[in-house]
Amino acid sequence: MKLSIVIPVYNELSTIEELINRVKASPVPDKEIIIVDDCSTDGTRELLRDKLSSLVDKIIYQPENAGKGAALRAGFQHATGDIVIIQDADLEYDPEQYPMLIEPIISDKADVVYGSRFMGGGPHRVVYFWHYIGNRLLTLLSNMFTNINLTDMETCYKVFRRELIQSIDIKENRFGFEPEITAKIAQKHVRIYEIGISYYGRTYDEGKKINWKDGVKAVWCILKYNLFSK
Repeated sequence: MKLSIVIPVYNELSTIEELINRVKASPVPDKEIIIVDDCSTDGTRELLRDKLSSLVDKIIYQPENAGKGAALRAGFQHATGDIVIIQDADLEYDPEQYPMLIEPIISDKADVVYGSRFMGGGPHRVVYFWHYIGNRLLTLLSNMFTNINLTDMETCYKVFRRELIQSIDIKENRFGFEPEITAKIAQKHVRIYEIGISYYGRTYDEGKKINWKDGVKAVWCILKYNLFSK
């Protein structure tokens, strides 16, 4: 089965080339790499255009900085694989783990797979206590409304059957994508698996972008897409 890897990118000049090399080296023989540059201003866009374009299958250049959700929406529309996985460009997640993440879909046990940072025995870099607490609280709140028992709703590694993710009307432009897609997947009553993954979290000095305002917006999105919007 062909795997489409959708990579939203914004100001990742220091990591994007290595990330592409890691994705290309990942042990999945049939794959397409789709990069969506969200109007980077640090030289990432120029590096992609001038040096890295031949290494990937598609690069989508957003006309303005709209956010991760908007970038993913654009990337999903261009995916042609049987399976679609989200890959951040910041080296926090390891593409070597693709085979175990897509296996439940290949074996027809799942329609969606989440890679959890909070289960399993993989290595994890120790970074921020309050980020950990925030992620767990957001996941708990999401679970209360969706009635599914995820351990990591906010994880980057989400894997979908292509026809499923392309059938969902994604509204959120920023990090509200995570609770929105979780609510909409739960409403479809599809088969969801969770698999423990390793995680190398980075600090704000290293370029981490999500902040407490995104956490507040996530709470609103949990309420919005579970109670008021389908």
